[in-house]
Amino acid sequence: MTLEEFSAAEQKTERMDTVGDALEEVLSKARSQRTITVGVYEAAKLLNVDPDNVVLCLLAADEDDDRDVALQIHFTLIQAFCCENDINILRVSNPGRLAELLLLETDTSQAENGGAAQPPDLHCVLVTNPHSSQWKDPALSQLICFCRESRYMDQWVPVINLPER
Repeated sequence: MTLEEFSAAEQKTERMDTVGDALEEVLSKARSQRTITVGVYEAAKLLNVDPDNVVLCLLAADEDDDRDVALQIHFTLIQAFCCENDINILRVSNPGRLAELLLLETDTSQAENGGAAQPPDLHCVLVTNPHSSQWKDPALSQLICFCRESRYMDQWVPVINLPER
């Protein structure tokens, strides 16, 4: 590896860390504002009813999920819908970290399920635009810019890795 290639790889790693940090910030704000929809079916319902209000779609899958044909079909359909409706898409390669970020609150569905904990479907997460203008949020602007730049390089669904804490 030449010095130029090493420098380019290092810059890409730093940029991905910055994008990961921005995503963490966006998810934290969206969680506090209750503008997150979690789950493949819930996301599909929201996309069908109000696609203009969705600003970001996250698809999360690990290596085991890559063999799930039904999930991959859902991902393909969601990606196509998002592309057609100009919704920014990111693929998250570490769903465990995404779960940590989204499930910090106590799960109240345990009481409804008779005490049995049923893990939520975190394969698809939508962030919607709250009534106040979230477009002024620098972290969201950074994510949108990253998605646009990726599309210019023909990478329609960029993959990012959320930083471990």
